[in-house]
Amino acid sequence: MVTNVRSRSVSLDSVGGPSPDAGDEAVDGGRSLVGRIAAIMDSFDQDDPVLSLVELSRRSGLPKSTAHRLAEQLRSMGWLERCHSGYRVGMRLFELGGLAAKQAQLRDPAVPHLHALAGQAGLAVQLGVLDGDEVVYLERVVVGDVRLPTRQGGRMPAYCTGLGKAMLAFDDNATQHVLDADLPARTSNTLTRPKLADDLQRVRATGVAFDRQEAYDGLGCVAAPIRNSGRAIGAVSVTGPIGQIDWDALSTMVRNTATSIWNARFPPSSAHGSN
Repeated sequence: MVTNVRSRSVSLDSVGGPSPDAGDEAVDGGRSLVGRIAAIMDSFDQDDPVLSLVELSRRSGLPKSTAHRLAEQLRSMGWLERCHSGYRVGMRLFELGGLAAKQAQLRDPAVPHLHALAGQAGLAVQLGVLDGDEVVYLERVVVGDVRLPTRQGGRMPAYCTGLGKAMLAFDDNATQHVLDADLPARTSNTLTRPKLADDLQRVRATGVAFDRQEAYDGLGCVAAPIRNSGRAIGAVSVTGPIGQIDWDALSTMVRNTATSIWNARFPPSSAHGSN
């Protein structure tokens, strides 16, 4: 059960020591208070769930004194916990994470199919959803020695990723928003207007999106939207070193996996079941 938010409401400036001066309260290296808190929380990942104060300061880019003050304030609110070797994510965030049940409804039935696809392809597999003009990574299955720059819960611009383009192609409003925005080239292969619009049209026709070193040099990706008709509820991709990508074979694999995930999320028999 999620606890009452009001019962845990504590001023960030009223706990964990004296309040910072006005300048520090407003910005720290150009970042607002919220931005500094986000930098603290974004420092944690699955590989390093516990961070020392020194490492927390390094990853967040905050002075050690600022990182310590904010970490203690977040600890008092239950967002972080302190253990013998440092700080870790607190139970309060897990409670709030329960509010993301809609995403779990896609992730949970997809997981077996993601593992099956990773075993078949021998490359990394990712599941994502579209949030505005960004991809949010719900799940990753990494095999072998492939190291991906993405992380579960992380975000990437949709216009330069296979997952993002697979979903943008079936969302006219999101596509128009992206095409009207500034599209900085992340690599020499990043597609911008008008090539991006043409590529999205190809995705709509084929049901498969490609990322040919458009987000990161050296990495390729094949993705398919998870959909029946209308907008995609998510997308699945295979990612790996560009030289290991078999575009035709992986296109078939991701399309089949996307269909399997849709059927697992919405079993055909459920339409005929009793309420």
